[in-house]
Amino acid sequence: MRLTLSRLARLALLLPLAAGVTLAAQQASGPGPITNDDLVQGLKADGSNWLTFGGNYANHRFSPLTQITPDNVAKLQPLWTFQTNTLGNFETTTLLRDNVLYVTGPQNVAWAVDARSGRQIWRYRRELPDNLTACCGLVNRGFAALGETLFMTTLDAHLLALDMKTGAVVWDATLEDYKIGYASTLAPLVVKDKVIVGVAGGEYGIRGFIDAYDAKTGKRAWRFHTIPGPGEPGFNSWSGDSWKIGGTGVWVTGAYDPDTNAVFFGTGNPGPDYHGPSREGDNLYSCSLVVLDPDTGKLKWHYQFTPHDVHDYDATEVPILADLPINGQTRKAVLFANRNGFYYTLDRLTGKVIVAKPFVQTTWAKAIDPQGRPMLETGHTPDEKGERTCPDLTGGTNFWPPSYDPRTHLFFVNAREACATFYGYKSEYVPGQRFTGGAQQLVNNRDEKPFGALRAIDPVTGERKWEFLMPTPSRAGILTTASNLLFSGDGDGNLLVLDSRTGALLWRYQLGATLHGTSPITYMLDGRQHVLVPSGTTLTAWALPEGAPAGRP
Repeated sequence: MRLTLSRLARLALLLPLAAGVTLAAQQASGPGPITNDDLVQGLKADGSNWLTFGGNYANHRFSPLTQITPDNVAKLQPLWTFQTNTLGNFETTTLLRDNVLYVTGPQNVAWAVDARSGRQIWRYRRELPDNLTACCGLVNRGFAALGETLFMTTLDAHLLALDMKTGAVVWDATLEDYKIGYASTLAPLVVKDKVIVGVAGGEYGIRGFIDAYDAKTGKRAWRFHTIPGPGEPGFNSWSGDSWKIGGTGVWVTGAYDPDTNAVFFGTGNPGPDYHGPSREGDNLYSCSLVVLDPDTGKLKWHYQFTPHDVHDYDATEVPILADLPINGQTRKAVLFANRNGFYYTLDRLTGKVIVAKPFVQTTWAKAIDPQGRPMLETGHTPDEKGERTCPDLTGGTNFWPPSYDPRTHLFFVNAREACATFYGYKSEYVPGQRFTGGAQQLVNNRDEKPFGALRAIDPVTGERKWEFLMPTPSRAGILTTASNLLFSGDGDGNLLVLDSRTGALLWRYQLGATLHGTSPITYMLDGRQHVLVPSGTTLTAWALPEGAPAGRP
């Protein structure tokens, strides 16, 4: 049969449809719905899934795969690239199920992508209002999944349930009114039959909270306010009516411990950010780790990293759960590199401090005392003249995810070394407008330039085991593997692969855009280990050449 141009055009139109039918058939014959047992299990040994934000409930971002090794990693080749044609930056963690990738992007656009070819299966785009108040980038940090449903938060403060096969909206729940400053950007945390989320908006005088919603219906099950109200424990840590507009958002995904039935979330800074006299007191539960019962939302315990914070030191970093050998015993611990410049190992059952040491230059406090409170240095209260403090407001680290190797008990963090001059002054609260009470100016001169470092920390002692210095601070997350590889990125758009035992650079590749608050994931597909890298708004899948010999881990 002779193929005319018109027939070729029709064939080109039919090819994506045929691919979609094939993929739908693959999904229909694949494994059953995602269960709670699947989520508790985390990453399978065969590398066939990535079902949660951190790879497992403990947020280890550690893969058991070993096909790609220090010996052969330099042979990685790109297999395909998926261009989203969306403005902004990925800050997402891609999920993988049944050879399909599920990824969220800026401006609440989301995709299902064939992991073999990089071909789009479906695309979802939320119609967002023009007058959004979302601070600091129109981003989203990923899906959660249960059954045949995906869950995503939105910039106009909603929680959506999407059909995994089609991207169609199953239900839509309103968290709060975006017009007065509320938004949501975190990847939800699914625990049992509930979808647990938090809200952003601390720069707009919101009153933060963590919510749980029924996964089937979208009905709210409970709400925990991160600022106590009248009659609640901690209410007297806020002066006057400052608790009503004290910020304390929750915009980074927490962790879940099935053994103790507890969820762990870091909370944001109090507002206004820099003017402490507007909100005298410790300002609970700002800049804290709050530990909740996922069934009821009741507080089990909390630890406040930075009481009465005046430097925008959110504790919205990713908590990691680990079992550590300490003094001949196994201790259940929470590992937390904080924006305030200190690294912490906390007892997971009580919140008691086991280790607290600076992991970057830190001038506002000299140490953490035996009761867990920072021992403050003088001269670090922002005012109209300005005061110099390290770290700057972006912090020693931030929302980009760390990693933990349970074999070597090493904690890996992307650290920043930077200082700033902080200014504080009284500002009036106006609903829907920024309410920060000051600003910062980054210290960046010939003698003192900010820089970055990938660092390995022993969580038992807090000691640094190695570091890899980067001339430009980076916002890349970290992935580690059982073959002793560490994947991350620098501030100049390079994908980096280090030896996780020593910090030695094994390979780098210029991507053309940075890993901004996200990290690669890795999985097995058709007998080959893949590494999926989000940079800018592009996804690239990498693997070794077919038939490449295995290297030594």
